[in-house]
Amino acid sequence: MAKRFAVSLGWAKKVSAALGSTGKMERPLGGKRGPASKVTAAVEGELRSWIGQQPDLTLAELQRRLWQQRQLSISIGRLWTVLDEMGLRLKKSHSTPPSRTPKQASSGGVNGRSRSARSIRRG
Repeated sequence: MAKRFAVSLGWAKKVSAALGSTGKMERPLGGKRGPASKVTAAVEGELRSWIGQQPDLTLAELQRRLWQQRQLSISIGRLWTVLDEMGLRLKKSHSTPPSRTPKQASSGGVNGRSRSARSIRRG
């Protein structure tokens, strides 16, 4: 069969096994790979309620609460991904003071002055 359809022997064996077990030529879809997520629907609900009650919680504070209340260890990066998947966005706090660092001029010139368009000829 592999030569007839110009496919590899391994693929032909897999299709033949699928036909024998399911009665269909199509291979079944693969399952989700990797370990099951520690962030269950109950954990997501708890995160949602905490953020609803106190919207300015930081990722570190959420991480600490998950450990204190559920003994759930989760990285900041994974927590960020979970909140993004839940459709929750973290916003910058308006209570923090603005930066004291002055903004740089975007003209590229010295001290905000633009360069002259004339070329200088040396003779």
